[in-house]
Amino acid sequence: MQALLNAIAAMAMPIDAERIFHGRGGLYPGCEHWVLDAFPPVLVLTSFKPVTLEELETVQASLSQRWAQIAPKAPLNWVFQNRHDGEPETRLMAGQVPEPHEVTEQGARFRVHVLKGQNHGLFLDMAEGRRWVSEQATVNPKLRVLNLFAYTCAFSVVALKAGAQQVVNVDMSQGAMTIGQKNHQLNGLTHGASFLVHDIFKTWGKISRSGPYDLIIVDPPSFQKGSFIATKDYAKLMRRLPDLLMPGGQALLCLNAPELGTAFLQDQMKEFAGELDFVQRLQNPITFDDVSKDRSLKVLIYRAPG
Repeated sequence: MQALLNAIAAMAMPIDAERIFHGRGGLYPGCEHWVLDAFPPVLVLTSFKPVTLEELETVQASLSQRWAQIAPKAPLNWVFQNRHDGEPETRLMAGQVPEPHEVTEQGARFRVHVLKGQNHGLFLDMAEGRRWVSEQATVNPKLRVLNLFAYTCAFSVVALKAGAQQVVNVDMSQGAMTIGQKNHQLNGLTHGASFLVHDIFKTWGKISRSGPYDLIIVDPPSFQKGSFIATKDYAKLMRRLPDLLMPGGQALLCLNAPELGTAFLQDQMKEFAGELDFVQRLQNPITFDDVSKDRSLKVLIYRAPG
């Protein structure tokens, strides 16, 4: 675990939510199961395999030493989550977690929940995707956006903050959408967003009536039984894109499945939405470096002719 300890020793005082150590990328042999994130003022350590009490005590000592250097007047708050078997086990190891817990990223504010579940309310690896969406809304203040699998609506927040005209958020989780509405309130966004709590595959009528769109964001779970299975369901979304996009409109397609490479999305797009042109693949945040680009998060941009 020396690479993790080295990252802690070099850690700067976190301001925004960010990843500090990404063992999952495979760049640090022997540390593939470790991840350390900052959700200020809380640090969250995750292990994807069982760890010993001695290992946690070593991390505790390292965190305490570094925290005393970078924030001598602030308490150390950290949480440990073990995800090696089924439901994640989460423990508060030191300090406390604020309630409500709000973090920032690139000037936007978001509600998070690090003590329950394995998804904390903001996916840190999608930071560059959110930056790109913000840039599109800045260039085109009349941007009309469809945000599919909206989760807690982070894409919607950054789009509207940058000046987008409208965002239609669709997700089947009422709990996630409620947090999404709170995220808009946190950022003073009172107009422009709508929230549809529906199964996307059963609500194309409502989605189509609000279109066509300048930008469609597709950020589904890679495998969620009863909701979305990429190998089976992504094609159903791709078929709809040409009719839902404005001429010259863009689609941002996301896939976080290590077993499916970039070619999976590109080949399916050629088959089911061949009239859309591939533009680029967005780079992931540097803190999410991976030994294999195909294994890491894929974020692809496509454009409709126009």
